[in-house]
Amino acid sequence: MNVKALELATHWPVGHVAAGAAVATGPGRVETCAVGDSDHVFEWASITKMVVALGALIAIEEGTLALDEPAGPPGSTVAHLMAHASGLGPEGGTPLSPPGVRRIYSNAGFEVLGGLLARNATMPLEHYLHEALFEPLGMVTASLPIGASPAWGMRGTIGDLLKLGSELLSPTLIGRSTLDGATVVAFEGLSGVLPGIGYFDPCDWGLGFELRAVKSPHWTAPGNSPETFGHFGRSGGFLWVDPVAGGACGSLTDRPFGPWAMASWPPLSQAVLDEWRAGPDASLIRA
Repeated sequence: MNVKALELATHWPVGHVAAGAAVATGPGRVETCAVGDSDHVFEWASITKMVVALGALIAIEEGTLALDEPAGPPGSTVAHLMAHASGLGPEGGTPLSPPGVRRIYSNAGFEVLGGLLARNATMPLEHYLHEALFEPLGMVTASLPIGASPAWGMRGTIGDLLKLGSELLSPTLIGRSTLDGATVVAFEGLSGVLPGIGYFDPCDWGLGFELRAVKSPHWTAPGNSPETFGHFGRSGGFLWVDPVAGGACGSLTDRPFGPWAMASWPPLSQAVLDEWRAGPDASLIRA
């Protein structure tokens, strides 16, 4: 597979950059391609949250964790933590609201989640993620260094980011119904701030995955379906999965998120979608 539109990323105002795409070509089959600094190990920042969320979903299917398990402030559960609905503030352990009332984007909540997952699994979180995700998916450069935050501490290459995107397109480690349940709105109707972009009412979120829904402006493309889910990171990278288009797209850079990203990411994503839908393999895309 070759997606020429990805070359747009090589002209971004950054130092190192890599961009890639994944397309579902049939039941259980996903093809990927990438451009740029494919061997460079980038910081993933908050894209880490999707990895930890997937690890939590695996643990839930295994019976190691439960969505309704109490976690965080009184009245909060694992589901609240994953959906940024626990009431915990962005960085501190002090609740800013009761659970289920506001969508407060919370690194602290994911650190609580990561600690609980490690305790329940009786092993360090980085070991659990390696055994449950990285090894079976062949993510050979991805790592959560010892002591790094489960909210933002991961690093890896574009190839490993695309392996994550491929898994989220066509899951092998969890059941399709589990993934579908995690990528629809959790705790409907909550308003909140999407960091770096703005306030939304509602600010829809799944279980660890930000939902595009009808947010505007947004870091994905205008042509992405409302069902698109994913995450971006402050380190200058993103990954989205559009189940309607049957594809995923991501990039990693060494320039922190800022206005340049909002000017660069949506056009790249739109060009990728347009190429999929217009090219010789367009029949593979559920437009």
